[in-house]
Amino acid sequence: MPGQSEERIARFIEYLRIEKNYSPSTLRAYQADLREFSEFISVEGIGEFSEVDHFCIRNHISRLAEERCLSKRTIGRKLASLRSFFKFLVSRGFFKSNPALYVRTPKLDKKLPVCLSGKEMDRLLSTPPPSGFAGRRDRCILEVLYSTGVRVSELVSMNWGDIEPENGTGVVRGKGKKERMVILGPYACRALAVYRTAAELKYTKAFRNDDPVFLNKYGTRLTSRSVRRILKKYISKAGLDSRVSPHTLRHTFATHLLQGGADLRSIQELLGHENLATTQVYTHLAPEEFREVYRKAHPRA
Repeated sequence: MPGQSEERIARFIEYLRIEKNYSPSTLRAYQADLREFSEFISVEGIGEFSEVDHFCIRNHISRLAEERCLSKRTIGRKLASLRSFFKFLVSRGFFKSNPALYVRTPKLDKKLPVCLSGKEMDRLLSTPPPSGFAGRRDRCILEVLYSTGVRVSELVSMNWGDIEPENGTGVVRGKGKKERMVILGPYACRALAVYRTAAELKYTKAFRNDDPVFLNKYGTRLTSRSVRRILKKYISKAGLDSRVSPHTLRHTFATHLLQGGADLRSIQELLGHENLATTQVYTHLAPEEFREVYRKAHPRA
């Protein structure tokens, strides 16, 4: 890989890390996408990024789609990486215009999010055993995920100082380390209180504000992978669809709020979506449910 290309990729990744606060996993994805593209242009006989045009990018995207049979979503993500990279190069004076802007993003098939019904959600929440440290912790995890709609990465990053049980609220750090308030319902607050008592007994200490909320058996912060493994176990025990994931609880949270009459703007804020268009995927409710919400809310209904 040419030294100048590698240097510019490194500068871009550093920019994303420091100025954009991107997560390590996102940085790795960007870096892999750009190195892949750098290798492609090298094989094509293009020495530097300054020689790249939109035809070159289009050829790269076409090759990925045809030879590696990547999904439209993956192709779109890789193209987004290139757009961001060349936008950075333009801002630094290396390019006059962004060649990736002239390459069309593949149109994605619209997939409705998997969502649990109220009865299915109740069944899942009642699956963890009510006694013992692990059972109380796991029940608390499920209650908090469903009550707040947070991402798993946001859940595991929570500290005790982020929670205000008296107000029924909490603070989480989302994408780009942006903070937002979440609502902890009475069930989640009770589960947190029961779990905290069990955890303090197990580890024979009172938790400080900067201590992590969710712990593993060694007393250290639970990882996102561990939460996924825990949820997978209870999904199986509850006899639910194997496609159910931690993100399903986020979808279920949003859908149940919408079914109950909440407006999209409020749901957007609670989910931490930057754009309302992202939240609009939850408008897949059946027409009769929309009519019921309209009947209750509209003065002329």
